[in-house]
Parts: sequence; C-alpha cells; structure tokens
Amino acid sequence: MLIKTSDTRSVKSIFNQLKLPQPNSHKGQNGRVLIIGGSSLFHSASLWAAEVASHFCDMVHYSSTEENQEIFLSLKKKFHNGIIVPQEKLMDYVKEDDVILVGSGMMREGAEAKYTFDLTRSLIKNFPEKKFVFDAGALQVMEPDWLLKLKTSAIITPHQKEFEKLFNVSIHQISVEEKIKLVQAMAKKYKIIILLKAIIDIISDGNEVYLVEGGNAGLTKGGTGDILAGLTTTLSSNNSALTSAVTASLLLKKTGEKLFRSKGYWYNVDNIIEMIPEVLNEIIL
Repeated sequence: MLIKTSDTRSVKSIFNQLKLPQPNSHKGQNGRVLIIGGSSLFHSASLWAAEVASHFCDMVHYSSTEENQEIFLSLKKKFHNGIIVPQEKLMDYVKEDDVILVGSGMMREGAEAKYTFDLTRSLIKNFPEKKFVFDAGALQVMEPDWLLKLKTSAIITPHQKEFEKLFNVSIHQISVEEKIKLVQAMAKKYKIIILLKAIIDIISDGNEVYLVEGGNAGLTKGGTGDILAGLTTTLSSNNSALTSAVTASLLLKKTGEKLFRSKGYWYNVDNIIEMIPEVLNEIIL
C-alpha cells in the first residue's frame, strides 16, 4: 500500500488507528520506554531518540556505556524529560518498561562494540517476551538468527547499508519492486517488522507492506534516523508494532514538509523534535 504524505485521507486513516491517552488514565498507563544507546563518539544520537520519545509516553529511561561516562553524567544537566539509569540498575528497568530501544549511537567497532554485541545478545536471550526496537549499532553487530529467539516481534529500523550487513544481501542496485519483495521476505522469515529508511520508506511485517512517500532533502541530516527510532519506540508502547512504524515514518516526513515551508532545507534535529507534536496534533484533530 502506497501512502503519500500529500494524501490527507490515507494519512488520517493510519493515524486514526493510534490509541490516544484516555482522560481517566493514570501515570504509567500511557507508556514507559527505555532507550539504551550512545557512545564516546556518538553521544547525541540516543539523546535525540529519548527527547522525542518523552513527548508521547509517560516515562523515558535512558542508559549509556561506561566509556561514555563523562558525557553520560553531563546529560543529567541537559535531559530533564526522563530518568538517567545507572548501568547496575539497567536490567531492573528492562523488566518493568514496555518497550526497549537498543542501538542508537552505539559503536560497531573497537572496545565499545563488544558492549553493543554482548548487551544486544543478552537482552534477546534473557527477555524474549519484551518489545524491542533495534537500530544503528545493534543492527550492525547482531546476527539475524537472534531475532528468531524473540517471542514478541521486534521492530528494526535500518538504512540500506545496515539492511545489507544484517541480512548479507545487496539492495543498492535493485529496483524498488525487488526491494519491496526482499523486505517482505526478510520480515516474514525472521518474524519481525522492518522499517527500511529511504526516500520512500518500505515497511513490512512479512504480510502487509506499506510504502511511505514524502518528506524532503532536509531529512538527510544526521540524527533524523535516531528521531525515527525513538518515535517508533514510544508509539509502540501502546500500539501495534506495524501501526507504530508506519505512523512514525509518516509523522517524520510530514514534519520535514512543514519545516520546509518556513526554513527551507535548513532545519535541524532540534527543530524536528519541537515540531513533531504540533504536526501530530494537526493530523488527529
């Protein structure tokens, strides 16, 4: 199913599937998410994911690496919309939170890559029933067969190179139609939801396929993938994985289009994070 951001009726039909906070809801009933990411090199990536998530769920918990300790401590002064989790307490939060995002800003090479590898494998092995979103560093160190150990279908949010590395296939030179078939086949084989990031996002749970067209070149900036991962994570705390992935893709592209009208291509990730709630509100009203 092709959905263009310009097609108001189709966009609204997708967003109408979202579960919105109920007037009589209590703290914790509208989602609790855990963001595990960051590194000594990519310290901002996971923070962007956490910031956007904080707009849409009741609680965001954030954890990073030992090598990122100095930056990690400084985040306590900057990240006021969630709780910084010490590593010794990490597994307690994995147990209690609804969805866990793993990989944003995490390393795939060097000493920190071992932490990425060991943690990703351990989380899958010990918490197969949890909802996971895997992004970036986690996708670049994990084995695809690990995904089959999960009892709850994970969401993965790769760009094309990450998709190729994870599944050991080549997709850059094939047609869009062939990419669609390959994404659907991999989603079905590994029982996951794939959100392949591209000019036209391809999203599939192995059965249904959605193509999301829209946005602009301003969304090529570093950090937009982290925002997409954080948005997908927070929406999936109270919605189906497939609906969350499709909605997140549409919402990011619609936000880029709105920012373009006032800033051209020259907006940044902070502008996107600030604008996303306004765009969502416009769509659902």
